[in-house]
Amino acid sequence: MMEFIAVNLAPIMFVSLIIFLLLGYPVAFSLAANGLLFFIVGVELAPLSGGSINLSWPLLNALPDRFWGVMSNDTLLAIPFFTFMGIVLERSGMAEDLLDTIGQLFGPIRGGLAYAVIFVGALLAATTGVVAASVIAMGLISLPIMLRYGYDRRVASGVIAASGTLAQIIPPSLVLIVLADQLGRSVGDMYAGALIPGLVLTGLYMTYILIMTFVRRDSMPALPLEARTLGSGVMSLFIALIVAAAIAYGAHVYLSPTHGENADILGATVGVAFIYLVALLDRGLKVNAMSRLAQQVIIVLIPPLALIFLVLGTIFLGIATPTEGGAMGAVGALIMAAVKGRLSMDVIRSALTATTRLSAFVLFILIGARVFSLTFYGVNGHVWVEHLLVAMPGGETGFLITVNLLVFFLAFFLDFFELAFIIVPLLVPAANALGIDLIWFGVLLGINMQTSFMHPPFGFALFYLRSVAAKVPYLDRVTGKVTQPVTTGQIYWGAVPFVGIQIIMVALTIMFPQMVMHYKGDAAVVDPATINIQVPGFGSGDGGLGLPGGLQLPGGNPLDGSSQKPADQNGAGGEQKPANDLSAPPSFN
Repeated sequence: MMEFIAVNLAPIMFVSLIIFLLLGYPVAFSLAANGLLFFIVGVELAPLSGGSINLSWPLLNALPDRFWGVMSNDTLLAIPFFTFMGIVLERSGMAEDLLDTIGQLFGPIRGGLAYAVIFVGALLAATTGVVAASVIAMGLISLPIMLRYGYDRRVASGVIAASGTLAQIIPPSLVLIVLADQLGRSVGDMYAGALIPGLVLTGLYMTYILIMTFVRRDSMPALPLEARTLGSGVMSLFIALIVAAAIAYGAHVYLSPTHGENADILGATVGVAFIYLVALLDRGLKVNAMSRLAQQVIIVLIPPLALIFLVLGTIFLGIATPTEGGAMGAVGALIMAAVKGRLSMDVIRSALTATTRLSAFVLFILIGARVFSLTFYGVNGHVWVEHLLVAMPGGETGFLITVNLLVFFLAFFLDFFELAFIIVPLLVPAANALGIDLIWFGVLLGINMQTSFMHPPFGFALFYLRSVAAKVPYLDRVTGKVTQPVTTGQIYWGAVPFVGIQIIMVALTIMFPQMVMHYKGDAAVVDPATINIQVPGFGSGDGGLGLPGGLQLPGGNPLDGSSQKPADQNGAGGEQKPANDLSAPPSFN
């Protein structure tokens, strides 16, 4: 019996960890306690394992080095920077301005508020990277407006929760930073690979809303005329965009000879800056050459877009690392809040508190994971997982299907940080063995982990929305009518279609890997098998190196066998000397 336990200690350890977590113990302490407990068991059972357990008491001396490796990891510094940036932006009222403005822009069409929520969710994802901030902000601002104008409660709840989870996959996502660290890959490459899938997922959400406007026409009505406070003026906005594009093109042509490939980015910057200044002057001087709608859209949209470029643009261009980009984003968020007049010590204090709490949460989970992995690798757990997954029928496709089903199931009980720290390191050896690109694999897992926020009944996005949605009937402040609350069941049923869309996105990413693989660029791929290395010889013939400085020995070069008998080879004593005698003085002719 003890021999059986010793040989199968790895699966027993893994199942024990799952039981610890299901019992409700904190993840960090479950990992550390499980690792230490099985370390003691493993040391005692090592003589009975037949060599499958490689644990001994001196191995505990490696733990301080592993802890120091976690705390000195520069990549993880990006997490507090992006968290701080997101919370400051949420407190600055940017989400409120965006939702109001984009809602007015899309308001005249059926489902316009839902489109606005998805669009703003994508923008907030690209600026904050924090799911909680996005869902809470949109739940507080958009949900009462959507209910006021007759939106179906399930559709409204699902749209808000799903749009908030876009912060999970659209850079600068926190989970992508953690996945890159666990996979041993560049955060910049992970961001580049996840960008297109994130935009495609946003498009799928909008497609679903479009279909619903035809299937259930009364579920998402257009805004009534009296609610469109900014009036009309789409044509004015369209003309302003044409002018900005023309100026951007002219600047690109002018800068191309001196700035090369960067001219397009600089040209776009000039065009955007010009139209932004025009809108500010138009409003400040009350010229009103633009419509109110055009002014508001330009003034509200450009600052967050500029912040996105400051963060992601500098990372993608190679100007800044993700950590440096996060630092610049945090400074940019402070500046935006100050410009809006909403930067105060209370805002900074709450942002620092939330950032410290999340950073400590991540750090403690990672330290616990280091204790667990020390023991798990010592009992050859990684070998057990690799053999188990590589042996799945279907090769690479079977492995991907099995892994995604596993992650989808575990996402009912674990959040994305826990999945990233516990499950992902166990999958890397098997993915490497099958030759799977780890950036593609990481983005695929990131999309799958996104469902952990939407799973009824444990999805965190659903909890966030439930915390801010009305639980009792209330009097609407605009219409004066009594509005019924949103039930928990309506929130859960509203999330189900969007979980299905996320699963479809996982399948599309598997079927079309080039959505992610574009991060490699257009560099030519060299097959190592075609490389032929030829080392030239020392001879004076074709391809030979010859002798240094064109040096010629009497009788030729003895290294290539081309020595010939010179005309006079007699020594001073009349004796015959061989043709390749190196003692003879060299000739420099």
